[in-house]
Amino acid sequence: MDRDPFDFAPETAAAEAEVERPKEGEDDLALMAPVLAALKTVRDPEIPMDLVELGLIYELIVKKGGTVYVEMTLTTPACPVAASMPGEVEAAIRAVPGVSDVGVKLVWTPPWGPERMSEEARLELGMI
Repeated sequence: MDRDPFDFAPETAAAEAEVERPKEGEDDLALMAPVLAALKTVRDPEIPMDLVELGLIYELIVKKGGTVYVEMTLTTPACPVAASMPGEVEAAIRAVPGVSDVGVKLVWTPPWGPERMSEEARLELGMI
């Protein structure tokens, strides 16, 4: 066997290396709100909540000139949408007027846990 049978997302490792956090440029606070609103339209297919409330968005950087960087995870590497969810996030952000470039990096560390969810999400899902 040429691959590790427990590596559920081997193609993701290559994709992670390709997306880099922007190092320069001034933050665009005016563009941050519509980008965040766009992120909140992307929902987890198994848990009826958006990715932001679920705590799946680890980092969001919005720079002047429309460069956006998102670092995100999923509830599990075996998630059935592991291959498609970063593309959905990218498409939602690209639809925001003023966005010129989007980088979405899927990461697995730190691992996601329910404690990352917002209080609103935990309340809605009956966890508190």
